[in-house]
Formats: sequence, structure tokens, C-alpha cells
Amino acid sequence: MTETKLTRRGDEEIADARLTRRGDDGIADARLTRRGFLEVSGGIGLGLAVSLLVPACAGSSGPNGGPGRLAGGASALDGAAGHEVNAYVRVGPDGQITIAVPKSEMGQGVLTSLAMLVAEELEVDWSAIRSEHALADESRYGRWSTGGSRSVREGYEPYRRVGAAARMLLVEAASRRWGVSAGECRAEKGEVVHDATGRRLGYGELAEQAGGLEPPTEVPLAPRSGFDVIGRELKRLDTPAKVDGSAVFGLDVRVPGMLVAQVVRPPELGGSVGSVDASQALAVSGVQHVVEIPNGVAVVATHFWAATKGRRKLAVEWRPGPHAALDDEAIRERIRAAVAAGRTVRDDGDCDAAFAAAGRTIEAVYDFPYLAHATLEPMNCTARVADGECEIWAPTQSPTATSAAAAAITGLPPERIRVHTAMLGGGFGRRSATDFVEDAVHLSMKLGVPVQVVYTREDDMRAGLYRPAGTNVLRGAVDADGWPVVWDHRIASPSIMREKGWTAMMKDGIDVAAVEGVANLPYAIPNVFVSWADLSLPVSVHWWRSVGSSQNGWVTECFLDELCALGGKDPVEARRRLLADHPRHLRVLDRAAREAGWGDPLPAGRARGVALHECFGSLVAQIAEVSIDEDGEPRVHRVVCVVDCGEVVHPPGVRHQMESGITFGLSAALHGAVSIEGGRIRTGNYDDYPIVRIDRMPRVETHVIAEGDPIGGIGEPGTPPIAPAVCNALAALTGRPIRRLPIGRVAAQA
Repeated sequence: MTETKLTRRGDEEIADARLTRRGDDGIADARLTRRGFLEVSGGIGLGLAVSLLVPACAGSSGPNGGPGRLAGGASALDGAAGHEVNAYVRVGPDGQITIAVPKSEMGQGVLTSLAMLVAEELEVDWSAIRSEHALADESRYGRWSTGGSRSVREGYEPYRRVGAAARMLLVEAASRRWGVSAGECRAEKGEVVHDATGRRLGYGELAEQAGGLEPPTEVPLAPRSGFDVIGRELKRLDTPAKVDGSAVFGLDVRVPGMLVAQVVRPPELGGSVGSVDASQALAVSGVQHVVEIPNGVAVVATHFWAATKGRRKLAVEWRPGPHAALDDEAIRERIRAAVAAGRTVRDDGDCDAAFAAAGRTIEAVYDFPYLAHATLEPMNCTARVADGECEIWAPTQSPTATSAAAAAITGLPPERIRVHTAMLGGGFGRRSATDFVEDAVHLSMKLGVPVQVVYTREDDMRAGLYRPAGTNVLRGAVDADGWPVVWDHRIASPSIMREKGWTAMMKDGIDVAAVEGVANLPYAIPNVFVSWADLSLPVSVHWWRSVGSSQNGWVTECFLDELCALGGKDPVEARRRLLADHPRHLRVLDRAAREAGWGDPLPAGRARGVALHECFGSLVAQIAEVSIDEDGEPRVHRVVCVVDCGEVVHPPGVRHQMESGITFGLSAALHGAVSIEGGRIRTGNYDDYPIVRIDRMPRVETHVIAEGDPIGGIGEPGTPPIAPAVCNALAALTGRPIRRLPIGRVAAQA
């Protein structure tokens, strides 16, 4: 590979393999990327396209303020013009309002939905609102992370109170300016009005005074009937910056004097560094250092491709790990052997007696593999440790954990650590870890310069963190009329909670995330037994989008269909009867069946499958329409999705998250599996860990039920139902249930 040309931006010397047009920058390379295209075309026809597609974002090029802003050290409210009314709201002189959001934007729209909650109570036109990531400042925002579909459901009232409190302070400031009581004044579209005299003052004129007032102790909120912002089909605040290329993702961060590093890790699980010969790597033009750090050996260079070339020349002798005999089959055997030692999670009725007395019974074993997160943006972090301070720029889901990890490495107090949260090119739980952050901090501390660590896809997949593999052993029975009467479900899988040291959050030794969706099985079956067995394996596990529900939704909904087939019952009709005491479940199921045309004729060779799952406070039903290609590959043509997440803040965001969750879950169901052989992770990239491509993506129709029920999460509930819906459709086509994932070629399931 030829060496990448260098271009200079200010004081930084960086590798640039794209066509750029920022200020007086030169052209580094004739290869044109998507971002490069957006940047150079922004002043021509694209400007018109953007104006038609998205509204102007209140004088901002985006939620991070434009290219390179993170590199300049400004983040959250520190960089916005004007005055803070409170820690979340800053008002500019012209009345433009910046809202600090202590949650990570990873495509789920949190910079918009949380800003909507504030804006609802602030009494301001939406066009005046912009939003930015807050700094990881525990004294101002508490400990914050993004995951568990918690952002909007936990922030629903608190963020509205932030907006209401800011409005009250602005009204109070105006009343003092005029020498009248606050009760004589009201807020109206970014102004405070004194009705008796007709006097008006804009928020921008009042912000400085308002910020110095004592916050109100009682903050009344607007009634649902009076909502003006919540529930509206508003354009996302981060869209303009993503369209014009100015949004700052982790890989876009540039810091003066920055070097770029790749970290080579032991190829075997449990392996370690033996000896290192860095001579040939250091001979590569641009390579500056070869450094051993806790996670492996880093090649540090002036730009990414120099680091890549140096890495290829690096000679490392690795000490082998103790798991050379570990492979997929050995893992499966160890997990299955652990099932018998499970702890009781639920025990209703008498499964053994009912099973023995039943006329029709079924037994099944369901296996699911380790899964990678496979975020599209490679894992990366930039750190600068100097002059008794540590500054970090990272696409992280856990800024507080990032700060804590940096403090542990550097020994610096929290107030000397500054974390800037960049946009995330996919999170899915992976970016709540801190391994990529730790590498950057270690290197910057050792070298005394800013360092950006970039993982290759193989680095992340082969030395990363995975959704646990597991086994489910099930027994079921139906009565003389064909209705399910026994559900005996025994699970074994490694515990994420235990591995993370969060044992205090386990209940009676049970990882509640590992049994979610099974412990609370909603179906009215008189005899239900559930157990879960933990076991330790040398493969690191971590939260993956929808966590335990991702596999448990598949197992429960597929096994229920097996019971329906055993009893000769239609899957939708059976669910209706079994959910008679759950009106919200029924409402979602009935809507899905109606929208999908359940029972209507289909073209020859097609079948429908249904699945329903509750998690993170929301209910989702999906019906998939599926066929099988001539070569045995399943083809999903259509997915009807119905979601009930209670109160809906941003309807487009809900639909987008359902579509995203379906795409993510479908990729895993059809193709996802991390393969282990000889104690090594063999899966390395999208060629052996495929995701659904656009030509295989089904048509998705999403229907949102909003009846004012308690608000639920939305980022993850769309993922669990898609695998069982597809598998149930395939079982209807072939007569064979699919009890092992990924689905792969249907012909191989015989």
C-alpha cells in the first residue's frame, strides 16, 4: 500500500485520505469519501437539498458546533454564547437556546428527544433550540451513562422540570426588572410579557440575571393536554450536521501534536506478551514509538496508515493462553453441563406432575452463540495527559466510567479530568466499556503527547466483548384440548453482572438480566418452572442491545409456537387466550395481526411468523413474512411492527428505533456468531460476521400505540421479537423448528 499523503490543518499533521475543503486546507488525496463529498458539495447544490430536507438549526452547524470544535476543548455549555440559566440551559443574546444533554447520541435521537422535554416547559419556539453533549461533570449532572433504554423514560419528568425551572427564573428576572410581581408576567415564545403594560423582554436579555437567582423549590409542569412540543413530528437537531459532514464523531477528533496508535493484542484468550522486536516497525516512515501497555503492544505513528504498516512489521512473541482446547463445541458442552446446577427463578404449580400426566409433551434444547457488537465506527479514543490534567475525546456511552478509568490510570483527581463525548457511530452496549479509553490514556501518559487509539475491525472482534452464549433446556405439555399446561425452562449462560463485579445487583445469586423475558413470562400457563445457571468461561461478556431479552425473546416465542403446533392451535389465537389478563399485550398483538393481515392468503412459498415481547417497559409485537430461496437461504420480505411504549415524546424517533432494532436483530438471527477455535476468536470482520445488506432488508411497517400509559424505553425493545418471528415463519414453511442460531441456511437445519 502506498503511503498516504499528509496535509496540515493548523498545527496538526495528520493523515488524510479524503478530499477536504475546510478553510484553506489543501487536497490530500483524490479519493473521495461520503464525508468528503458532503463537505465539498455543501456550498453548491447540497445546500439547497439540506434546506429542503431539514430546518435551520438555530444558528448552529450542528450539536457539536461544527468541525473540530471538540478538538478545541469546548463542549456542552462551555462553548455556547450567552449565559447559563441553569446547568442544562444557556440562552444567547439573540435568544438562541443551547441545551446540555448528559446522554450519548449514538443514532437513537437523544439530543432531540431530551431537548424536546426541556423545550416543552420552557415556552420557546423549537427553531431556537440547539443541543450538545454535556461534559462528564458529576457535580453538575451526576453519574451518567447511556444504556438500558433509560434516557427518555427516566428523564421524562426531570428534563421537563429543568425547562420549567428555567422558564420560572426568566419570568422572575423580568418581574424584578419591571418591579412587578412574577404572577403578573408570563412566558411566551422566548419572551416574558407583562400583560398590564404590554412590555416584553426576550430571554436573551434576561438570562444573566435569571442565572443568578435562587432556583424555585416547586416546579409545576404543563398538563398533557397542553403539550405543544412533546409528541410532535419534529426534525432531529443532529440531522443538519450529519448531512453536511460537520458532525464530530470520535474518528474526526484532531488535537494539535496528536499521534495515532494501533494496539496489537495477544491472539489467544488469556495470552500475554513474551518478547518484542520493534526494529522493523520503527523503520517504517512515520512510526514514532512501540510501547507495551497492559492490553498489548502499541505502534504509535504520525498517522493511521503508518501505524498500520508498522504494526505489520512488528515482531511479537506471545506467551500462549491456557485455553488452547477451547472451541465452539467445547463451550456448548460446558454450558449444557451447567444447566442442572441452576438456581430457581420461578416455580408455579407442579411441572413434573403435570408433565407426567399430560398426553402430549415436547422437549427441546435451544442454543445461542456469542455475538459481537460490530459497531460501524471503529472503536477509538483520543487522550491528552499533560501538566497535571487529562483530557479525553471519546465516542463513549459512559463518560463517568471513562473519567473514573482515567483517574485510576493517571492518579489524577476527578476535577483534573475532562471528558468530551463525541458522536457515536453505533454503540449497542459496546461503547459503555472503557478498554479503548484505557489504551489511549496509558499511551498519552507514557509519551507525553496526545494519542488517538483506533481499533481495526479485527482488533475489536477478536479481543473484544461479547453477548454471552447460552443453552435453554425446555419441556412443555398441552392438555386434552391442546392448550399449554406446562412450561419447564432451564437456562445456563455466563453472567455479565458477575463478570463486571456488580454482584450486589444480582438477586439471590441470579443475574436478573439473564432471565428477563422468562422470569416474567406473561402467558397464563398453570405450571411454570424457570431456573438459571451461571458459569465462568474465558470469553469476556458485555451488555449487547436488549441484553438477556435478545435471546430469551427468541427462545420463549419459538417454544410457545412449538406448543401451539403440538396442540393444533393458531399462534395468534393461542396468544390471545393466554394473554387474556394482559390488555396492553392484547392490544399490541391484535393491532399487529390486523395490520399484517394474519390469516389472509399469501403467495405460494411464503409464511408468516409472530412474536411478542416486553422489555424495558415497552411491548413490541412483530409479524414477519418469509420465504426460502432456491439455495435454502431465508428471505424476509415484510415485517409489521407494533410498539406500545406508553407516552411518545418523538414519534419519528420511535419508528426509527424500531427499524434499527429490527435490522440489528435480523442480522444477528440470520448470520451472527462469534467463532472460537484453538482458544482464539476466529471471527474478524463483516465477511465472516455479516450484517443484513440493503438488497436483503425487508420492508418494515411500524405502528405506534400511544395511549398515555407509563413511558417505556425504545432503543432496545425492537430487537428481541424479530428472530422468533422469522424462525416461526420458517418453521411454518418447513415443519422444523429452529433451535440454534444463527439461522444460516435453512437446509442445514434438518
